[in-house]
Amino acid sequence: MKKLIAFLLVLFALLAPFNLVAFADEEVFTEEQIDYYRNLGLQGTSVNVYNWGEYISDGSEGSMNVVSEFERLTGAKVNYTNYESNENMYSKLSGGGVSYDVIVPSDYMISRLIDEDMLVEIDWNNVPNIRYIENRYKNLYFDPEQKYTLCYNIGTTALIYNTELVKEKPTSWKVLWDEQYKDKILMFNNSRDAFAIAQAILGQSLNTIVESEWTAAAALLAEQKDAVSPVYVMDEVFNLMESGEYAFAAYYAGDYVLMNENNDNLAYCFPEEGVNIFYDAFCIPKCVHNKKGAEAFINFMHEPQVALENAEFIFYASPNVTVKNNENHSLYKNEAVYPQKMPAGQYFENLPQNILELQADLWTNVKSGNLSLDSEMNNKKIYIESAILAGIIASVAVFKLVSNRKKRKNEDLSDLYEQ
Repeated sequence: MKKLIAFLLVLFALLAPFNLVAFADEEVFTEEQIDYYRNLGLQGTSVNVYNWGEYISDGSEGSMNVVSEFERLTGAKVNYTNYESNENMYSKLSGGGVSYDVIVPSDYMISRLIDEDMLVEIDWNNVPNIRYIENRYKNLYFDPEQKYTLCYNIGTTALIYNTELVKEKPTSWKVLWDEQYKDKILMFNNSRDAFAIAQAILGQSLNTIVESEWTAAAALLAEQKDAVSPVYVMDEVFNLMESGEYAFAAYYAGDYVLMNENNDNLAYCFPEEGVNIFYDAFCIPKCVHNKKGAEAFINFMHEPQVALENAEFIFYASPNVTVKNNENHSLYKNEAVYPQKMPAGQYFENLPQNILELQADLWTNVKSGNLSLDSEMNNKKIYIESAILAGIIASVAVFKLVSNRKKRKNEDLSDLYEQ
């Protein structure tokens, strides 16, 4: 009997955490929400989600595991993968041979995907939580008829700096070219954002279609590479900046808040030349295999409880009114995320194909060092050396030609004298 009681106690101890978790999980959502997702008929299906890294509440540090909660309520399996930039995501989609149900591109990339007929329209009957989206974040300029997108987050770029290494608050992007911070600067490994910084310094439109302006911006980025040897990063910026070893990082304002939690020596500013203001939104690509599952996932991401958990985890401004107006939200009225006055800035728009190709080519040359001063000097050196070598070869050839002519002339004179 004692053995039986002991066994039952051990069994109860093992099972209790699971029961408590299930009970706690179900308390997160209302019965109406639970019934809604369980009755969608998604059991046994899969939903392929392709999102930015560190861009969803994943269950760490006591947060909600959003993917797991969606799977629990719907019975569907989520295959969740990440990309580092809009360009990486576009290359994967345009290359074919993939199947994604939900993607989360930024404004300018959405415009491109729409222009290239790479998205399908969302059935809003299956996404009733659009009602929680603030009106000013509907019918945005890249999707004016609200056919293809549901806004996920709003953000800006910012200049993040380490107060232990930087004694005066910076006011300009130009500090990223300051040689005293050589090897201490983290730069976007993302062509559009990197060019935007150079374009802002040069006073250009971030959407210029003048090729010479893109070339000028590339030259400025090449100067930066020569002067400070920046480290080009995306998700790596978190660990590197939080380590305290770097002075500056060009990145996104929302991510600054997350970094600051782990290193309170970090601060930020909106440079006077202006920033990029961006929107990220949920879309369904043409390669979708489970559209109903995709729409369910998009809807789930804007359930008030889920939207709040995501906002708490990733620190970006949510378009969901239940989040923004929640006084218990840790970012409520946070100036980095919800500034009372938006900084001076520009939106990205889709660019013509010739400019996209030029941008990609210039970016490759910037990062490879082909546009750097050292590279130009090496090219000049090679040109000069080649010219000297060519001159020597030409001189030898002329000398041989003259020598042969003299030899033939002497032979002819010799024959004449013999006659």
